[in-house]
Amino acid sequence: MHDVVIVDAVRTPVGRRNGGLSTCHSVDVLGTVQKSLFDRTSIDPIEVGQVVGGCVGQVGMQSMNVTRTAWLTAGLPLEVPATTVDAQCGSSQQATNIAYSLVASGVVEVAVGCGVEVMSQVGFGATTPKDPNSGRPINRKYFEHFEFTSQFEGSERIAQQWGITRKQTDAFGLESQARAARAWDEDRFATQIVAVDAPVLGEDGKPTGQVNTLARDEGLRETTLEVLAGLKPTGREDGVHTAGTSSQISDGAAAVLMMTAKKADELNVKPLARIVDSCLVGSDPELMLTGPIGATQKLLADNNLSMSDIDVVEINEAFASVVLAWEQELSPNMETVNPNGGAIALGHPLGGTGAILTTKAVHELQRIDGEYAIVTMCCGGGLGTGTLLQKL
Repeated sequence: MHDVVIVDAVRTPVGRRNGGLSTCHSVDVLGTVQKSLFDRTSIDPIEVGQVVGGCVGQVGMQSMNVTRTAWLTAGLPLEVPATTVDAQCGSSQQATNIAYSLVASGVVEVAVGCGVEVMSQVGFGATTPKDPNSGRPINRKYFEHFEFTSQFEGSERIAQQWGITRKQTDAFGLESQARAARAWDEDRFATQIVAVDAPVLGEDGKPTGQVNTLARDEGLRETTLEVLAGLKPTGREDGVHTAGTSSQISDGAAAVLMMTAKKADELNVKPLARIVDSCLVGSDPELMLTGPIGATQKLLADNNLSMSDIDVVEINEAFASVVLAWEQELSPNMETVNPNGGAIALGHPLGGTGAILTTKAVHELQRIDGEYAIVTMCCGGGLGTGTLLQKL
């Protein structure tokens, strides 16, 4: 096994639905962060052995191997191959983990893990259209083994099983917003954000030739506990989750450049972090969203660590109950968990989020001079992604 280091990690600002990135083509959003890795490091992109990207809505502008198309659209070398994977919400974290495995195993010396989702244009359900009817994702045989539930229902079942209340989810949603606002006030994201030029469209829906530049996350909202308490539940009529305690529909992308430690020395580049380990675990598909519990437990056990050793955790805030149940099982110092806000405040561009969280973790370790970080996500269908990072 080769030591694998991250030499750069970048992300776009996360755009809100129908916001600053909504006029962009997905390949341009992803291509922007792919290319920026090499602009920032001055490494020749021809050094890359493989690019692995994540995307959930692989239809329309995100079909036909969006990772490869983005790479070519950005003017990067045609000799470099790319592939796109689907692990639902954890797609780009799994893509990054696969890229890490390719480097660690010696298949390639340099790889890029990345991901994108422009949900403003490729929304939920786009991959299973009613017309033409191309079938459903599951069939009757599935029901012989499991009930088919939604993520909304899964989040409420988690809340019920772990005794999580509406008061707790509202407080968590408020804290996510407060932390994200603080991060921007203190310019904590300066080292990781790559601005995106989005085309301005005319009344006919066609580009005017002008652009708007998005350089800031758009999901942040000023709120109070009183406002949050007044929102209607989204999962169940008597549920604990609302729009203020669930991840936002968003647009965005991120990319992570990794290589062997030996290659970094040869290229005379200073790594930001080392990838210590990664995992993908299965979890109950009816609860749907408990995967981060098993993924975190596995990373800690396999590497002889405890939560007290972890300085930063980036866990996707798909719903507040996901993090609150994970907290009950892992007993972390919550000051270290999503210290700069999560998907409730910043947004969750599905296939882009895993690489976004990895980028946030890498740069936060540098900012606080911490040692270890864990990135973990829940995924549709009952999966949990995990990555263990160590600052260099």
